[in-house]
Amino acid sequence: MKKSEIEARAEALLAPIADKCGVSIYDVEYVKEAGEWYLRAYIDKEGGVNINDCVDVNHALSDALDEDDFIEDAYTLEVSSPGLGRQLKKDRHFANSIGQDVELKLFKPKDGVKEFAGTLKGFDETTVTVEINGTEEAFVRKEISVIKLALDF
Repeated sequence: MKKSEIEARAEALLAPIADKCGVSIYDVEYVKEAGEWYLRAYIDKEGGVNINDCVDVNHALSDALDEDDFIEDAYTLEVSSPGLGRQLKKDRHFANSIGQDVELKLFKPKDGVKEFAGTLKGFDETTVTVEINGTEEAFVRKEISVIKLALDF
């Protein structure tokens, strides 16, 4: 099973759990780090999540994953907040972050620069528009290595 299929199936299992627990799903990722697999569920809610939200979702999701048992590899389940400097990966992340300050890094330099900071102004399938020092700059999405909310701007 592909990584994207595992993430989609885990997110489908998580959806009713998130609703029941009063949180929203920010992202689900299945990644291998230092030879170990991790299934990470990032949850959020108005005012932020607390440890009890994470514990409740973790227990319910763990039970659902054990019952469905579709992940062949051994893995560690982690449930947490996406954090203040959360990465923007999906269209819903961009939509919810319009007008907020962001930092982005490119795979290759643009005009000799790889890192930019500004205000997210818009996005579409292929580009992300950021206002930098009063000028709107469009970046090709596939050329962005990471874009996240700025912590200190």
